[in-house]
Amino acid sequence: MAKSKYEYVKSFEVEDEVMQPNLIIVRIEGCNFERFSDIHDLEKPNDEKALALMNSCAAAVLEEYPDIVFSYGFNDEYSFVFKRKTKFYQRRARYFLRLHVNFNKMMSLIVSFFSSVYTTKWKEFFPLKEMKCPLSFLARVVCCASLEVLQAYLAWRQSECHIRNLYNTCLWMLLKSGKSAKEALEVLEGTQKQEKNELLFQQFGINYRMLPEIFRQGSCIFMTQAEDVVKHDEHGIPIKRMRRKPRMIHNEHIAGRNFWNGQQYLLMELGPFDNEIKKIKAEYVRSFLFENKLMPSTWIVIRIDGCHFHRFSEVHEFEKPNDRQALNLMNSCAVAVLEEFKDIVFSYGVSDEYSFVLSKDSKFYQRQASQIVSVIVSFFSSAYVMKWKDFFPFKELKYPPSFDGRAVCYPSTEILQDYLAWRQVDCHINNQYNTCFWMLVKSGKSKSEAQSYLKGTQTREKNELLIRQFNIDYNTLPIMFLRGSSIFRIKGEDSVMPENGTFEEVKQEIILSHSNIIEDSFWKEHPSILC
Repeated sequence: MAKSKYEYVKSFEVEDEVMQPNLIIVRIEGCNFERFSDIHDLEKPNDEKALALMNSCAAAVLEEYPDIVFSYGFNDEYSFVFKRKTKFYQRRARYFLRLHVNFNKMMSLIVSFFSSVYTTKWKEFFPLKEMKCPLSFLARVVCCASLEVLQAYLAWRQSECHIRNLYNTCLWMLLKSGKSAKEALEVLEGTQKQEKNELLFQQFGINYRMLPEIFRQGSCIFMTQAEDVVKHDEHGIPIKRMRRKPRMIHNEHIAGRNFWNGQQYLLMELGPFDNEIKKIKAEYVRSFLFENKLMPSTWIVIRIDGCHFHRFSEVHEFEKPNDRQALNLMNSCAVAVLEEFKDIVFSYGVSDEYSFVLSKDSKFYQRQASQIVSVIVSFFSSAYVMKWKDFFPFKELKYPPSFDGRAVCYPSTEILQDYLAWRQVDCHINNQYNTCFWMLVKSGKSKSEAQSYLKGTQTREKNELLIRQFNIDYNTLPIMFLRGSSIFRIKGEDSVMPENGTFEEVKQEIILSHSNIIEDSFWKEHPSILC
């Protein structure tokens, strides 16, 4: 296909990569989950159904991504451990023979898939509760330089599970007994583990160690090899094969040698723990967290793309070359993202991708790339599943979708506008090609014949083909197909000074348009977008 003069903006894309043989962990944790649990009236301090839902999602992640061999979670967080020789989005470095793993794609795909599965499975665990709003998770990558670091990390997270659960159990029992939040916090201030245990037993008759293991110890899920019946022969005799299956365990010492070294699959994919953890040093483990702070005073673009959406669109029988309802669903999710995250000033989308622009002075999540990408891509994924029935009321969502994301910085407004122009030019190039391609296929040609027919053709030739063979004037197709979709805010009426002497907040309206954003006229008409 032809290239545009705006292609140079691709040079600003820098991939964040992790050099092997580091062991890689992706940890996700709920964003504003206290608010989410309040809205959905989840049980305090622990909701067993909500924890079971988290565990079910984690098991689905392990089944979807074979490179993940172990996971540990509690409350609203889960850590996923990749096998030592992972090839997840792997490629060779340009100047080195060592292999690198693209952590942005790794992290964003997992948090996206987890969010989609969570939203999909909600009704399974809460059949009488409507999911009222999309949820989102933050994600980060931990690069463990050795098995000892992995062991320390797991011990740290399980210790956190115990500390938080003991504290929250005391807090909520005090609140349920009639104390105010302030009084309960004052009672617990400075208390140690033994004092909390005594408080629970003496005041509420609760033996902490008798609480369910899932609350006190968290849940670990890892892959095992197990025999499974795949089919029956002509005599009805079952034929068995060894298959990977997730197994869930609640163990008090997941970082202990006895537990770890007793799991053959973990030994094979990761290796043994040689020593016991004597003292947990949280600061030591935190030093291995992979952080990438985006350059200040630059425009941030978060671009998300559907993962394997060719297959997804075929399975769900989307209209080719464009499915209006599928595009409207993407647009609706993007509008929801702008409503949720005020730092996003503009977005542009086409097909299964969307670009979200954050202002140059944005301090959103302290400009940490992993957190910004993960919270946006997970919210978008959850919204996509929630809104599916609004746009496809007669189509079942057959499996959860997933999106990958990346963060790119652009130093000037002009280069940002060129980036957006590049995406709109790409929209035209791809849409024109796909329109011709699918018309040829629908006319009886095979896909390979259609590709050969279009090879080397220019814009004018494709337009002539559509008119001559199919009586289609390309320029009269729906404008959303030709230009993609832009979403942005416009200011409402000017602020006025009310009687109390303080300015009211300026009202803003979110606009969806199919404008030509390549021309300067659009930006002159809406100067406040990039102001």
